[in-house]
Amino acid sequence: MTDVDVRGLPCPRPVVETKKALDAIAEGTVRVLVDNPESRDNVRRFAESQGCSVEVSEGDGVFRLSIVKGEAVAAEVAPPPVQPDAGNGDAVVLVGSSRLGVGDERLGDILMKAFLNTLWDYTPRPARLLFINSGVFLTTEGSEALETIQMLEREGVQVFSCGTCLEFYGITDRLRVGLVTNMYDTVDSLLSASRVVRI
Repeated sequence: MTDVDVRGLPCPRPVVETKKALDAIAEGTVRVLVDNPESRDNVRRFAESQGCSVEVSEGDGVFRLSIVKGEAVAAEVAPPPVQPDAGNGDAVVLVGSSRLGVGDERLGDILMKAFLNTLWDYTPRPARLLFINSGVFLTTEGSEALETIQMLEREGVQVFSCGTCLEFYGITDRLRVGLVTNMYDTVDSLLSASRVVRI
């Protein structure tokens, strides 16, 4: 068993260190120690995306993830990540602000809502929406665009909000659509996409 203690490390280090440990073995168990729910979820999601099985336990404020790689999990490989519907494209949209454009703030709010509504009507839809910086306000309670983003998710568009950004603004508990992600997943999504649209 390999132990990886990533308590106190900022995003995306817990995922990066977990990846290094998994890459170093053909099969076996890696035990990862983290100290917050965001890191727990990010490491678990990453490990499952690599075909590993993951068991999580908690005690004394520490999350222990037991990650099994190799033949031991061949019969119980985690399901693949949610894929977009066949009618969706493979583009990734990176939303870096809660407003669209530079200028009047209210106009920026109106334009962003119109953009997301148009995205809903457009074919093909993107495969994934990534919300970073103040863009995470769009996926949280009180957002005027929340209903549209929820409809996009129901139609197979994957929705991710930056965990560091949610934490920075103190709104992690207000997330209402999609999943919390980390910088490793964000970089992977951007570099593996055939097309990235930044707004």
